[in-house]
Amino acid sequence: MKDREPRVFVVDDDQSVRTSLANLLATEDYIVEMFASAGEYLARVSYPGPACLVLDVQLPGLDGLALQRQLTEEGRTEQIVFITGHGDIPMGIGAMKRGAADFLAKPFKDDELLCAVAQALARSAEDCRKRGEVVKSRARIAKLTPREFEVFRLVIAGLLNKEISAELGVSLRTIKTHRGRVMQKIGVVSVAELVRLAQEAGVAPAPYCPKGP
Repeated sequence: MKDREPRVFVVDDDQSVRTSLANLLATEDYIVEMFASAGEYLARVSYPGPACLVLDVQLPGLDGLALQRQLTEEGRTEQIVFITGHGDIPMGIGAMKRGAADFLAKPFKDDELLCAVAQALARSAEDCRKRGEVVKSRARIAKLTPREFEVFRLVIAGLLNKEISAELGVSLRTIKTHRGRVMQKIGVVSVAELVRLAQEAGVAPAPYCPKGP
């Protein structure tokens, strides 16, 4: 699928730099899109596949570091390789702490950029895979009814059927039925699998305080 192929986005206000970088990246058969400003890039719909943003720090208007912060605030996950002719060590450390894949000072060697982009795309591909697993896990859990979801959260909290029965105020037989449906709908055969699925989907176990006699 075209929208899942690795893609590289180049943001630099210098036309000659954009063209030079695009030509270099094309030697590795990357699909490349070019932008002259942070605003142009932000106007583009977020790319769903593995993505690397080759981003100049010094941009007119919104600079590269500010763009990085805005992308993070928007929940966008493209991996960023910064390039700059005016950077310093604290600037680079700050960008890396905020999640940048690399920070290259101009002039850099072609191989340095290509290596940084390859590593960034590998990280992005892994992020995409993990996000895909989260979506799949949540879709499986979404099949449950509200009552089955309650039972699901109590099961992953480690409660026995009789404890769930007491907690929800329904018969043990009913709980066994709900639990069986949970396992069947989600497609697992063990509590360990339920727990792993919940962790992947970000579903927390239900809080539980044993009732007194």
